[in-house]
Amino acid sequence: MNEKPQKEDIAGGQAIIEGVMMRHGNKIAAAVRAPNKEIVFQEREYVSLTKRYKLLGWMFIRGTVTLFEMMFVGIKALMFSAEVALAEEERKPKDWEMYLSFVVSFAVAIFFFIVVPAFFFTQIKPFIDSVLLLNFLEGCFRMFIFLCFLASTLLMADMRRVYMYHGAEHKTVFAWENGQELNVQNVKDFSTRHPRCGTSFILFVMIVSILVFSLLGRPDFLHRVAFKLMLMPIIAGISYEAIRFTGKYSHSRLVRALSWPGLALQKITTREPDDEQLEVAIAAMKKVI
Repeated sequence: MNEKPQKEDIAGGQAIIEGVMMRHGNKIAAAVRAPNKEIVFQEREYVSLTKRYKLLGWMFIRGTVTLFEMMFVGIKALMFSAEVALAEEERKPKDWEMYLSFVVSFAVAIFFFIVVPAFFFTQIKPFIDSVLLLNFLEGCFRMFIFLCFLASTLLMADMRRVYMYHGAEHKTVFAWENGQELNVQNVKDFSTRHPRCGTSFILFVMIVSILVFSLLGRPDFLHRVAFKLMLMPIIAGISYEAIRFTGKYSHSRLVRALSWPGLALQKITTREPDDEQLEVAIAAMKKVI
């Protein structure tokens, strides 16, 4: 059995194409299953901006910085996984295509999760006096859009495989956090749902945004969109601290209750992995611990 890590010693990652990217401390490793069944690695050192610059490591600031860092780290890992996992005869996306895809996806997310709900808010505003109720209804509408999006991904076979690797990543992190030796037999006994998951983070963002946006009053459509964009770093910072708190005190009954909605949502974004997928996640984790 391995030594159980301290609560502040955090490891995590994300699912990529036919693989898993793990990050721990200053190490990042992506492991991808190639068409010939071999596991191919990409390893690198990266010192977070939150460690290089003291100000960026402050509470409620570090969350936004970490979020953007993980976006760019994730894109690089996705590029590597596409290069390795796709067969020779398949067309592999160029770097500029991956970055363009990210920009387009980011713009689409802003449209559906900020612009459209803001328009919904302005349409129901004349009929409701309570600002809190207005924001709650807008939040429910935003959640409905998000759930429809997640449900639609289940129709894609490639996404279902990504969700299986997502489950493998969570199981491996759980095993490491509990001091277990990292092998398939030990890892497969753990849950695919982790309280510090990005899916739970998004849910925290949606809940926190209801409270924060309630402070805006009843602005017109354009001002509401502008205010929302300006407040997103603050909301991300608060949500990041909340997700760290639930991960650190996951054994508390109160924290488990607060984490339950996010864990329930992970029933969509994680699936039980097979042994080969667990091997990939374990291989990535061993490279960074």
